[in-house]
Amino acid sequence: MGHEKIKPEAIDGANRRRSERVMLKVPVHLSVTSSDGIVTEETTYTQVVNAHGGLLDLEMEIFAGQLFLLTNSKTGVIRECSVVRTQQSPTRGLLVAFQFASPSPDFWPVVFPPKDWQSLESQSVSQEK
Repeated sequence: MGHEKIKPEAIDGANRRRSERVMLKVPVHLSVTSSDGIVTEETTYTQVVNAHGGLLDLEMEIFAGQLFLLTNSKTGVIRECSVVRTQQSPTRGLLVAFQFASPSPDFWPVVFPPKDWQSLESQSVSQEK
């Protein structure tokens, strides 16, 4: 079907990520405009989020590289996004990994830990000794 397989991360994959992942179910509304100007919309929930994008299930057909608008249904905030990759979802349609056009940590109702979170944690343990 042309869907790029989402592969499990290597054990040290989290160290290569641009921002920390958080498992979070957020209601979102996705809007895709085709080259013909036809708008397709779907409401769904995220599974995983980070400051640069997230992962969600969709019933509509969507492809890697495709642009769309994502609305946080709780706040009304809208961001432009693109599909990074897709694969068949075990629960519904497609599992879609996406990224924001620019980092948007404020889109989600969480505060992401800094990149050096483990370093800061290690420092505080060392100072307590």
